[in-house]
Amino acid sequence: MPEAFARASETLLQGVLDRAFPAASVEVGRIEGPLWQRSFGALTYEPGAPETTDDTVFDLASLTKVIATTTLAMRAVDAGVLALEDTVRAWLPEWRGSDREAVTIRDLLAHASGLPDYLPFFRDHTGRVEFEPAICHTPLEYSPRTQSVYSDLGFILLGFMLDDSGSGGSRTAGRFDPAATMASQFRKIVSFITPEPLTFNPSRLWRERTAPTEIDHWRGRLLIGEVHDENTWALGGAAGHAGLFGTASAVGAFARAVLLTIAGEPLLAQPATFREFIRRSAIPGSSRALGWDMMLPTSSCGTRMSATAIGHTGFTGTSLWIDWERDLYVVLLTNRVHPTRENNRLKAIRPAFHDAVMEEFGRT
Repeated sequence: MPEAFARASETLLQGVLDRAFPAASVEVGRIEGPLWQRSFGALTYEPGAPETTDDTVFDLASLTKVIATTTLAMRAVDAGVLALEDTVRAWLPEWRGSDREAVTIRDLLAHASGLPDYLPFFRDHTGRVEFEPAICHTPLEYSPRTQSVYSDLGFILLGFMLDDSGSGGSRTAGRFDPAATMASQFRKIVSFITPEPLTFNPSRLWRERTAPTEIDHWRGRLLIGEVHDENTWALGGAAGHAGLFGTASAVGAFARAVLLTIAGEPLLAQPATFREFIRRSAIPGSSRALGWDMMLPTSSCGTRMSATAIGHTGFTGTSLWIDWERDLYVVLLTNRVHPTRENNRLKAIRPAFHDAVMEEFGRT
């Protein structure tokens, strides 16, 4: 009997041989559960390195934006403590100026706020008390809502707002509870989605089964179980744009929760709210919805998914794509930044892998 998803497996095995990544873990599934799970390679390129398994934990990087931040934003909308048309200024007093006074939470989620994609604030700033004014005072690179530029900075601000929303209102309303952080809110969601590891600031007990990322010369060490993104590190390991760690099974469980929510079960959010968030933005030239990216033939998801498919990638070599019209999700986790982020071989492998998955799925 032919091996399930044989061509997809060959694509990832070749990726290991070509040193696109030392470790990879994949899960393909539907609303009722996984169809295929497999792991490839070893945690590093060192002789005798532990093999990758289904229990290997990866730094999920920007998958944090959709798994944690966007989900929490939906729930805050449903709870009535946040509205998509709220201005950023209403939540963050440092956000001021005629060029940005009309920027809304919707704009941040759609990557259409005018903020640049990234700045290395970690070099000179530590913690929210320094990051928040630094980002709020950053000059805008374009007029809001005229284009979409993927921005870590906007999602850092969203994380700050979600920290504030946990107490039921904004800081400006005098109801800020510093204990109700975004990370603590997310832990409550995870507790009813999956027992699999999916968290910020993972336990040191996970270290032996965590895929290392980069040899970081800034911090002077190989990063294992410590967030790769430097701005997140300077924010304590949990931020709106990065910081989550987890297994392919845990991300798969989240994907099934997405499918259930879209199908009508209010698991992650109210289904109507979720559908609003996965509607393609009207921003000129944008492939973005709110938080989520959407399928293009040039996307990392390849050419065969439905036009309504949603997904996201992570800088460390991770991705999640959900073709909800076909009741299918594809999780691909790698540590392509080990030992250096200069390795970009994964870029060509991702679409080929997803096309191979979709080809077999179409046959079955």
